[in-house]
Amino acid sequence: MFHNFLVGIGVIVVIAAASAIYTSIRTQSINEEFPAQGAFVEVDGIKLHYIDSGPRSGALPAIVIVHGASSNLRDLRHAFSDHLTDRFRVIILDRPGFGWSGRHTGYAHGSPGQQAELVHKAVAKIGVGAHVLVGHSWAGALVLAYGLNNPGNLKGIVALAPVSHPWPGGIAWYYSLTSAPFVGAVFSATVMLPLAELQLQRAVKSVFHPQEPPEGYAKEAGVDLILRPQSFRANAVDVSNLFDFVSKQSTRYGEMTVPLTVISGSLDTIVSSDIHSRALERQVPGARVIILDGVGHMPHYVEPDLVIAEIEALAMSKSLRRARSKNQSDTASF
Repeated sequence: MFHNFLVGIGVIVVIAAASAIYTSIRTQSINEEFPAQGAFVEVDGIKLHYIDSGPRSGALPAIVIVHGASSNLRDLRHAFSDHLTDRFRVIILDRPGFGWSGRHTGYAHGSPGQQAELVHKAVAKIGVGAHVLVGHSWAGALVLAYGLNNPGNLKGIVALAPVSHPWPGGIAWYYSLTSAPFVGAVFSATVMLPLAELQLQRAVKSVFHPQEPPEGYAKEAGVDLILRPQSFRANAVDVSNLFDFVSKQSTRYGEMTVPLTVISGSLDTIVSSDIHSRALERQVPGARVIILDGVGHMPHYVEPDLVIAEIEALAMSKSLRRARSKNQSDTASF
């Protein structure tokens, strides 16, 4: 019996070693396939990667865009393409630990509030004055924290399918495992990547459900970047910290003084529009909340023209004057 036990341990060690070798090789290939695309700014001892495009005249506010969980700046660059850069300076950032942005050892800066402070400092250091802040999903909590704590140069916030409130059901088991001390590091460096690769296509489809991902999305958005052990673990830490953070922050939304537009999908199974967006509508004075009928978690891909128009409206400090019809209202059907 002891012999069988030793054999079992040996098999586990061999599998772990093989997985670690594969993980190292695959991580290097991902880095080569999806290199850094922009510049770096150092804030609080870490380098944040960002893309800065469009005119620098200063006549109009800049647009600062922040991605959500399991993502990177390529995702939102792909979504918005060049639709804003003809008139606006557009800055898209990799959050700490994602894409090509650094992150302190020990995974500090794992809450939306801490990252909001980093983004605020980065924006100032890059030389941005007045700006509109756009955040998707996990970054919804970040942009709301930014608006509550650093409203000075903000012209407005656009929150896309934002996480803003505590929710029932907890988080997936692999987030808890990967974010755990020591065990999470071992899991990330060995079997995590090959296991995650098997589920990646399914995960992408679930994020877009009930819509289909655009042709070539995974390549254009650099989805594989999240498979790298350090990014995967950073993501797990961020997701694990989210519930407690929004539980506390959600009591403050009545203090918001920055104009807020929220755009969500009625069929979002990742971040419920009822739990989050509708709650913001009730709490934030003057909040403009648009729920897109039949749309999932990626409204900026499904209705990009609407999202861009709402960003421009805040930047230009004017209300949209869209023609209303039976199929077009604040709860829109498309």
